[in-house]
Amino acid sequence: MSRADRAPIHVLVVDDSAVVRQAVTGMLTSAGGFSVTPAADPLIAMLHMRSRRPDVILLDLEMPRMDGLTFLRQIMLTDPIPVVILSSLLGGSADLSVRALEEGAVDILTKPRVATRVFFEESAQALIAVLTAASTAHPRRPGRPLATAATHAVAVAAPATSGRAASEGVVVIGASTGGPDAIRMILSGLPNDGPAVVAVQHMPAPFTAAFAARLQTDCAMTVKEAEHGDLVRAGRALIAPGGRHTSVFRRAGQLVVALSDGEPVSQHRPSVDVLFRSAATAAGARAIGVLLTGMGADGADGMSALRRAGAETLAQDEASCVIFGMPRAAILRGAVSAVLPLDRIPSAIMDGLDRARDAASPSTRAANTTGPTALGGQVT
Repeated sequence: MSRADRAPIHVLVVDDSAVVRQAVTGMLTSAGGFSVTPAADPLIAMLHMRSRRPDVILLDLEMPRMDGLTFLRQIMLTDPIPVVILSSLLGGSADLSVRALEEGAVDILTKPRVATRVFFEESAQALIAVLTAASTAHPRRPGRPLATAATHAVAVAAPATSGRAASEGVVVIGASTGGPDAIRMILSGLPNDGPAVVAVQHMPAPFTAAFAARLQTDCAMTVKEAEHGDLVRAGRALIAPGGRHTSVFRRAGQLVVALSDGEPVSQHRPSVDVLFRSAATAAGARAIGVLLTGMGADGADGMSALRRAGAETLAQDEASCVIFGMPRAAILRGAVSAVLPLDRIPSAIMDGLDRARDAASPSTRAANTTGPTALGGQVT
């Protein structure tokens, strides 16, 4: 069924800029498949919501009378509706936008300070794709994290040293819509001497450094935005910078990060496929691939490459996903060795690294003739 054949997606645009409201309304109306209600601030938006509940809210954060973050918190507490943040690139907007993701927003779009109408016309395809995906998302109220209370408690307490020997392998993670909270829950569930992690989160370039900094406050591991030439090592998680492909390769026996500015792959830069394929080549069976919530199919091809290389491949299950698009695409291609709820993924990662280490030892390599190990949940 095409978008034209479905009921219009009702978008509530909340922004104090009349130019932004007019530009977004005109663009979405011209595209078809959308109905739009503009509001100059959250108080006006709440009046509109009493008469018609929107399918998705496009929300500015810096507004008079009530700021966007306060409005977002009220929405998530009373009636969770998918919210996409419309953020400027100036001042502390990056950190504020990442905080909004923690409060339940499902995605971020950027807006310029000048040439707004032209910008939205040129960005129409991306805006339509994000709003369409967000309209199908399942946001959660605060206090109902994606992981169980037990996992959340571990995250708050900061896991102690695991006592396991450091692995030479790498955990590669890919996520899109709804991914920031999922990545946070996984990393905060790993010990401070946990495995080397490299993660791609689809997020605009100005926000990934702020995202990594926010993760560092919740995690026992060291978390930073990846830089070209960074060593991939145990106890550290590297977050792919927005707008740059991130891959891993071997140099003098060590895994190293490479950044590049190539064309988008699977419609994204950074692309999960790029990272996963590089890990399949550089780490093979010593890698673990983890594909999390998000729309589209980025990561499915890379997950297939990882599984062919002998790596364990884990996908987040539908019940704990905000959007089940990316994991579903990989599952349908037979690229996933186990489908797990989010709260089980950290322990599955640690157990999988133990198996990969054992399989790589001379005494067990010859005896290991089976395929990827099922870790529980649905196995494809």
